[in-house]
Amino acid sequence: MSAYPYLAHWKEEISRSPNAIYMTLADALALSIRKGDLREGDRLPPQRTIADCLGTNLTTVTRAFTEARRRGLIDATVGRGTFVRVGAGESHWRHTGPAVVDLTMNLPPIPQDPPLQRIIQSDIAAILKQQDLNSLMSYRVTGGTLEERQLGAKWIAPVIGQRRTDEILVSPGAQSALAAIVSTHTQPGDVIVTDRIAYPGIRTIAAQFDLILVGVDSDMEGMMPDQLDRVCAEHHPRLLYCIPTIHNPTTATMSLQRRKDILKVAQHHHLHIAEDDPYSLLMDTPLPALAALDHSRVSYVATLAKTLSPGLRTAYVALPNADMTRRVAAAIRAIALTNAGLLSALTARWMQTGQAHTILHAIQKELRLRQSIARRVLGEGHCMNPDGPHVWLKLPDWWGSADFVAYARRRGLALVPSTVFTISGEPPQRARIALGSAPDAASLEESLHGVLSVLQHKRSPGFADIV
Repeated sequence: MSAYPYLAHWKEEISRSPNAIYMTLADALALSIRKGDLREGDRLPPQRTIADCLGTNLTTVTRAFTEARRRGLIDATVGRGTFVRVGAGESHWRHTGPAVVDLTMNLPPIPQDPPLQRIIQSDIAAILKQQDLNSLMSYRVTGGTLEERQLGAKWIAPVIGQRRTDEILVSPGAQSALAAIVSTHTQPGDVIVTDRIAYPGIRTIAAQFDLILVGVDSDMEGMMPDQLDRVCAEHHPRLLYCIPTIHNPTTATMSLQRRKDILKVAQHHHLHIAEDDPYSLLMDTPLPALAALDHSRVSYVATLAKTLSPGLRTAYVALPNADMTRRVAAAIRAIALTNAGLLSALTARWMQTGQAHTILHAIQKELRLRQSIARRVLGEGHCMNPDGPHVWLKLPDWWGSADFVAYARRRGLALVPSTVFTISGEPPQRARIALGSAPDAASLEESLHGVLSVLQHKRSPGFADIV
């Protein structure tokens, strides 16, 4: 390893890390860049050389390089090799300095009417008067009380229909619910199939449980059934993960027929589905969820983080039957234990009084305004949904996603590159803009004009363009 002294540090990191080897290797590469052991433009050893030096296999190194490329750390050119990307030594795409607006986080806008801060203050005061403090500040029942599960079933009924309360759970956020569902249905080494461009939370879960993600190509209606059928026949996945409505990040929404076609493929391959549905209730007339069309095959998760507030730390989960409810509840208990009492009480109060629907309608109205501003400022050609919280920005030919986002950050704009969402293959020339995190519509419009300016800027050549 003398020619590449940093490889000794990588091998040491692998030997002591409990995480998947490919993720540890990607982390070690990032650390070498931050420490200056690797500099921008440095050429990395061939993957086979790295595998031999570290005592691992070539597939693991390839997966690590794919992850490092997703993070914007490296670039590969056929015939030339793999190089440390220009800008990789910085904090990479996530914003750390002052910005006009941070457009990375997909948050619902905080409504001004009704005034959310005043509502929370008033309702918390009422809860403290009416309920026992010891109960509110103690541990809760995993999966929610009977009343909380009934309220959850009512909240998601417009999308999945009526459900028995023994098929409903209340979870401290969607991520813990999805992790519980995945861990219930899989074992290390199993395959999960998902969109080739997918929500990065599923990547985190797959890495934690040592699972393999395989991506499926999509069109304007989302995942293509024939491609799913091909992948299932080849890889025999244990689980399908998908966002059928206002997909994150592509904004694609499956038609009713597409949903039926996807379910038909899943049925043929005996495939269980984890349906992530953060956005359906932002629409006035949402399509029925996969869980409504096939009760027995789909585990359904609907977070309040995108329709009310992530601060509530609440998601509602609908399972195929009571036995699966018990198994997923046990997994949630192992992962996150339970919901917070005070937040659960506030959520329940909003559901009981109708305040939740009032807030939801205000968020719907504000998001539609922001989408109209984005369309007016950015123009056509980008992927948008008039009810959704984000834009899947199409970049001109001269911009790669990671370079575009790095340049935008220097201009005080924080966006998310497509590399973050890419499961396999080439990242598209896209970036995601979250519209809800701007404090108001005027700030958003100012920031979007900044994005437009960056779009129109012809980037200077980097080291990869020099021959």
